[in-house]
Amino acid sequence: MTDAATGTGAGAPAGRTAPPAGAPDPPPAAPRTQAPAPRTPAPDTGDTTDTTVAVTATDAPAPPDAASDWRRLDRRSLLVTAQLLLGAAFGAGVPVGAGLAAHLDFRAAVAWVLAGCVLLLGGGLAVDVLRLRHTRYRVGAERVELRTGVLFTNRRSLPRDRIRTVDLTAHPLLRLLGLVKVRIGTGDQSAAGESALQLMPVRRAEGESLRRALLRRETGAAPAGDDPRLAALSPGWIRYAPLSFLTPLLALTGWGAVMQVSQWFGAEETVVDWVRDTFSPLPALWTVLALGSIALVTGFVGSLGLWTEMWWSYRLEREPDGTLRVRRGLLTTRSISLEEARLRGVDVVEPLGVRLSGAARVEAIATGLSRRDGEDDDLNALLPAAPRAVVDDVTARVLRAPVALTRPELAPHPRAALARRLRWSLGAALVPVAVLGVLGAALSVRGLLYAAAVTAAVLLPAAALLARDAYRSLGHGLAGPYLVVRSGTLRRSTVALRRDGVVGWTVRQSLFQRRAGLVTLRATTAAGAQAYAAYDVGEAQGLRFAEEAVPELLTPFLVRADDADGRGPTPVTAGGDAR
Repeated sequence: MTDAATGTGAGAPAGRTAPPAGAPDPPPAAPRTQAPAPRTPAPDTGDTTDTTVAVTATDAPAPPDAASDWRRLDRRSLLVTAQLLLGAAFGAGVPVGAGLAAHLDFRAAVAWVLAGCVLLLGGGLAVDVLRLRHTRYRVGAERVELRTGVLFTNRRSLPRDRIRTVDLTAHPLLRLLGLVKVRIGTGDQSAAGESALQLMPVRRAEGESLRRALLRRETGAAPAGDDPRLAALSPGWIRYAPLSFLTPLLALTGWGAVMQVSQWFGAEETVVDWVRDTFSPLPALWTVLALGSIALVTGFVGSLGLWTEMWWSYRLEREPDGTLRVRRGLLTTRSISLEEARLRGVDVVEPLGVRLSGAARVEAIATGLSRRDGEDDDLNALLPAAPRAVVDDVTARVLRAPVALTRPELAPHPRAALARRLRWSLGAALVPVAVLGVLGAALSVRGLLYAAAVTAAVLLPAAALLARDAYRSLGHGLAGPYLVVRSGTLRRSTVALRRDGVVGWTVRQSLFQRRAGLVTLRATTAAGAQAYAAYDVGEAQGLRFAEEAVPELLTPFLVRADDADGRGPTPVTAGGDAR
């Protein structure tokens, strides 16, 4: 074996001659006390030696920004895999065993189920062993690299200067073993998984070390006296959880789960008969109300449980390295980091029920926050539904603004926008009324005609109120370095977007908008949803707003009116006349 760094064998200096054959060995050289010269890492050719793969997750990890060797994932992943497979085997084995027992001897059914469980457990563990043996990662001075694959080696890397997020997640089994899943992302809108590397699992201490090293930037220190904690959980916020549209969906999911489990055990007819026998003495209306109440209670309890799981131990902090960090979760903990330099604004979201109770939630508008393929889609959540005073304080502190930028005095939109919303909402409400009326008249069924009348009496006033609320929610304006747009009724959204983050404008005008003198103006940005719109704004009003928000960006595409006395072009005013 030769080693050029130590000057032995073939790598020895050329000026040193070898001793003649048969000569006695020279005395051993005195140990050298000077430090060896630093070695430049050789380019990776895909081959690894025993030295480069000897560092395992059970050894003390080297600092990520100084490590050059390949590292393994934690071997305790096998315990996690075994627990998950046992749970899956039990969940699938119970209904399968119940079905087999109906056609086979009980012992034979149990034997078949156990054999299937053993195959599932053994096969799953074998696959995980291969994954651990052939998965390596390393963090160099310029790139983070991940190598996977058994038959075909897949090697991917991310430049460190493009890394935008390092998120840590741990479900209960990982937390029990002190492990986390690390996801390193650039936020690029590329093919599935191409903009992120996932390490599953590593030790929690190693995950925290990776997060700090990969997100470290040359940023100025935080002003002295600043409280790093921007927000913390208040238990009273849980009262807003049942006001979400998710509550009725959870109720339907609960009923579906009951029927699915009963079908597994062949008891579906028993459940249906029990419901019919229980509520048969009641009138039909009371039966519907009773079942609806049970469903709502189920959804109410489910929403409380879901909120607790998602937001328990919630904290929003600003770290000294210029990073906003959100930590939350009861059973599955999540740690989501966002570089403050990538923040382009905030979105204050007010679902109808939450808004009526005087609350809202806050989402970040930032570059580098792409949607995960099949994973959490709430990476941009900064604050759960909370009282509006808390929302205003958090948005001001996040944006480092003296006042809340999401509640400025916004310019109203023309009355023609109200007419458009009335037509939409009333037209949608008349559809079921018309269907019931036509069927009742065609079939000569008075019950359908009465149902059409009742539906019209309920839906038409509600549609008119929602249309008026949607119109009153429209608005746009400027607040210092931010432009603000607001819209929506069932889900009202108020966006504060940095004006220097706008890279373009899209002006859209349909045939009906052209007749009403309205346009829809979209501010294009590289962050968040990529575009944020001011709907149904007046033509001149919207173009002037765009020009004031980002000067010179839209100017080359504007045609200005000339004064009647020939003094030359002048800006078009909000009312549409030239002055």
